Amino acid sequence: MSEAKKLAKEHFIFKQGQETLFGENDSIEDGIEKIRSKLSDLTNIKNLHFLLGAGASSDAIPAMAPLLEKVTKAVDNAKNFPDFISHPENLSHEEFKKLYQSVKHNAPNNLENILGTLYSKREYQKGVGETDSLNDCLIKLIESEIYSSINIDCTSAPAELSLDLYKKLYQKLSLRNKDLARVNVFTTNNDLLSETALGFLNINYNNGFSSGLSRTFNPARFSYTFSRKVDPSVEKYEPLENMVYLFKLHGSISWVESDENSFFNIKEIDVTPNEPPRDKNVLIYPTPLKQNKSLGSPYADLIREFQNKLLLQHSVLIVIGYSFSDEHINNAIYSALASNSSLSVIIFGNYYPKENLTRLTDRRIYQISGEVEVPTDNGVTRKKEKIHYFNYIVNNFIPDLDRSKDSEILEEFIKSMKSIGAQK
Repeated sequence: MSEAKKLAKEHFIFKQGQETLFGENDSIEDGIEKIRSKLSDLTNIKNLHFLLGAGASSDAIPAMAPLLEKVTKAVDNAKNFPDFISHPENLSHEEFKKLYQSVKHNAPNNLENILGTLYSKREYQKGVGETDSLNDCLIKLIESEIYSSINIDCTSAPAELSLDLYKKLYQKLSLRNKDLARVNVFTTNNDLLSETALGFLNINYNNGFSSGLSRTFNPARFSYTFSRKVDPSVEKYEPLENMVYLFKLHGSISWVESDENSFFNIKEIDVTPNEPPRDKNVLIYPTPLKQNKSLGSPYADLIREFQNKLLLQHSVLIVIGYSFSDEHINNAIYSALASNSSLSVIIFGNYYPKENLTRLTDRRIYQISGEVEVPTDNGVTRKKEKIHYFNYIVNNFIPDLDRSKDSEILEEFIKSMKSIGAQK
């Protein structure tokens, strides 16, 4: 079978519930076009939401496996601790390494479980009135390695690909039809790629913080609508088209606890790339205990906003790069599907049968994944790309939301006329 004759069903997963949406003889090109067409329809629904996980920033921020290697190397070289990590003067490097290796032995290749075990030990010791400076020091070192991996220069060469993808995504989302609601972007990522991309594009965004010199958190701001006056002679307004709502469900490296006179005591600050973590950073480190931490403010307020947005009638949630490892977020999605019959969920990634949503026959749930060959930059050789990766999704599937229906109809008409002409 030639390259052009390869069948979509053999290379891609495109399901609605448990029903495949490919025809028996659909080629790869037909399959890509069907996915693109369906997404074009679904993104034109009134309320559009995105859930972006670690996979969306993976070109700039290391995943768990390389991060574990980085932590292990830091532990091995931890004879001289940085000033920001407090530690007893008589700390034995061998004891320090022994503690890390013993915890790692029970959770091999899993940084989340390593950190979770250390957190659990610390909470237990607090409960019985004990302290363990060795355990606390190891937690600080691991957190600092994670933080430094996140706190990158988003404009540097290593982050260029990720930043460009975020810019493309927000460029497409910001110019949505003004008769539809503004796009809500929820993310579990703590990095500043979204904010950097939005700033580059001069796109207005609402992340729940006030403006001014002291930017404090207030979830009530998420209900604000930003409008402009269209007629100076009358009180007539229309919503800003160039607008995105950004919800950072696990906090951010630019958030710190503050003692200022505000209800939520969370402040947004300017962060210098590669600087060490602050004592009162507001972000959830990757551990199995993150659901428990997300019950507190501001995380509970952000999860509540997530739940409320998913309950809006005629909503679509597009899930990209999220591993379904946060039960609090998962439960919000399950609850919304149970309560809102007009909610559709599009899952990019192959999570079957691990994730509950992928096993349901519910036709409101779409699954998209697979691999396709694309030309390399030299145009001669070819390489394989995952169609459920952020790079491919942004470049090939996310439509320009400012395109009018008339232009789409015109394009379809021109395409059909060319097809008729080719058949003659």
